[in-house]
Amino acid sequence: MGMGEIWGGMGSTIATAMFLYAMFQQYCPAMPYQFQMIYSRWFANLFNPCISISFYEYTGERYQRNQVYVDIETYLTSNSSQLARRLKADVVDDSKDLVLSMDDYEEITDIYQGVELCWASCQTVSTNQTISLYATDASERRYYMVSFHNRHRKLVTEEYLKHVREQGKKMKIENRQRKLYTNNTAENWSGHQSKIMWSHVAFEHPSTFQTLAMDPVKKKEIVDDLMTFSKGKGYYAKVGKAWKRGYLLYGPPGTGKSSMVAAMANLLDYDVYDLELTSVKNNNELKKLFTEVSNKSIIVIEDIDCSLDFTGQRKEEKEEDGNEIAKNEENSGDDSKVTLSGLLNFIDGLWSCCGEERLIVFTTNHVKKLDPALIRRGRMDKHIELSYCCFEGFKVLAKNYLDLDSHPLFETIQSLLQKTLMTPADVAENLTPKIVPWDVETCLNNLIETLKKVKEEERMKAEKESKPTTKEANTVLRKIKKKLMSIRHLECLDPINLRNYMQSRLHMSEIILQVSVPNDRD
Repeated sequence: MGMGEIWGGMGSTIATAMFLYAMFQQYCPAMPYQFQMIYSRWFANLFNPCISISFYEYTGERYQRNQVYVDIETYLTSNSSQLARRLKADVVDDSKDLVLSMDDYEEITDIYQGVELCWASCQTVSTNQTISLYATDASERRYYMVSFHNRHRKLVTEEYLKHVREQGKKMKIENRQRKLYTNNTAENWSGHQSKIMWSHVAFEHPSTFQTLAMDPVKKKEIVDDLMTFSKGKGYYAKVGKAWKRGYLLYGPPGTGKSSMVAAMANLLDYDVYDLELTSVKNNNELKKLFTEVSNKSIIVIEDIDCSLDFTGQRKEEKEEDGNEIAKNEENSGDDSKVTLSGLLNFIDGLWSCCGEERLIVFTTNHVKKLDPALIRRGRMDKHIELSYCCFEGFKVLAKNYLDLDSHPLFETIQSLLQKTLMTPADVAENLTPKIVPWDVETCLNNLIETLKKVKEEERMKAEKESKPTTKEANTVLRKIKKKLMSIRHLECLDPINLRNYMQSRLHMSEIILQVSVPNDRD
């Protein structure tokens, strides 16, 4: 028999086997097929002494990343740069360093107490035919898998995995870089991947409590409160409260609210999550965002009075008919539907316990506009007013900008600050040198001149507001004339009415002396 006939017979046999296998898959009931797959794997495992453990990034319906996966990822990052052949590079610390990690579907070998363990970076992709506009899809699930010999099962499960987690947490703390996060719109999310929900940059804000222009006593009170919170895990567990605290920062623009947030983050070494509520469509999206916030973090909602309808005026009953209401709702279909109750649920409701050691900070320029339910104690535990610059705040700015502790012009500036409203931002701008070379007295004199100018503007504004306008004065005179015309026959008045009439004339004369009217057209 020739070789051609042999190969022809083998091809026919293989084709027949493939046909029968396809028919078996199509027409065989699901249950026998599943049993066949189970027993085939069992039979194969008889000849395979290796055991595999998988650690998925997301398990079940959980919103949060699996912390075991995060610890393993950190641990393997330290080893992969020396062992892996295919690596992924990431940039941190403003392009100063490169962090190398395992690429997808890459394998490395780790040695622990003389035992070899094989780690693989894997990914499962759903076989469902789906179309996605994004690079990754919710059907993709990343995981790490470790494989080892069956005789090392006890060593791996009781010692090695614990060692990996401890080392991963330690490396994470040592290499931790604080970040400033901002939330993306839901269209840019990919499944439950937190890297898509939140984008970040390195947080390198220089503000500290030493550089804040405010009263030292008030500053110390805030620092003590923050440090007490950061060390209060046991206390919060004892009293039965979630380990979080709310801060309300309010005051005019330019008084240092954003700088205060940065100083808090630098003091406690926390990450900052800048939450933009207007880009969150509904309460469910808000829930996913909050659950992806890490521990040891500050969640900031700036200018909350402008973010959504959280003002003191609750929704009242509409007087318009139902058609008008439906029309308005249709027109606002693309707007954020985050509700006050939804936000409150994450501040101090059941979802507030998802995570620990978190600060929630609201900033506003108009605290009286906010709904009292939003800022009551227990939600916003500490209210901090950041007002206009005082002399103590000026001395901090003078030290920061001019390296001055005292100067003969300080007394003049102190007197002007007591009578003038100027924000720390405006004071700092006037202390900033504008020419080179610069001298201290020029900067201080610039501030003095600006304070005098602001003081004069405030005086002129107050005088203008104290004088009634022409329209107001004309209105008063019309009322006086109308009252005078109502009394026509003095000779018919009795003594009591005559006395009342004279008193009214005296009162009208006083009003006329207080108003200045250019013309009277009546």
